[in-house]
Amino acid sequence: MNADLNGRPDGTDTDDADRSPWETVDHLRSWLDAGTGIRPEQDLLLRMLKLSEEVGEVAQAVIGTIGQNPRKGVTHSWQDVEAELCDVIVTAMVALRTLTPEAPQVFAGHLRRIAARVPSPERTGESDGASGS
Repeated sequence: MNADLNGRPDGTDTDDADRSPWETVDHLRSWLDAGTGIRPEQDLLLRMLKLSEEVGEVAQAVIGTIGQNPRKGVTHSWQDVEAELCDVIVTAMVALRTLTPEAPQVFAGHLRRIAARVPSPERTGESDGASGS
């Protein structure tokens, strides 16, 4: 996802601060759609598969952060892991938006359902999550 969308060397957009995340995702999806030249159903499948690639890059960064491979040693930082996790999120958002124009509503509804399964601090008797005494 490291692409310059507007011709600027750093890939930033002059109106990034004015865009919501889903507006940015729409912009990315439109840019990708214009550049692929493949059938929409293939494009959708490839965007789903792209998630596996991005998750693999998270694993590679974690392994590189802890130096698990003695031949390579420490090759990544936790900031690299953060960036790779962000790539997973953006890739998933673009894939969801490619699947449905209602992606923001689908995601918001799903997030609400997940949150509803988790007890709130009021229901568990916790105050701010910190253990005290």
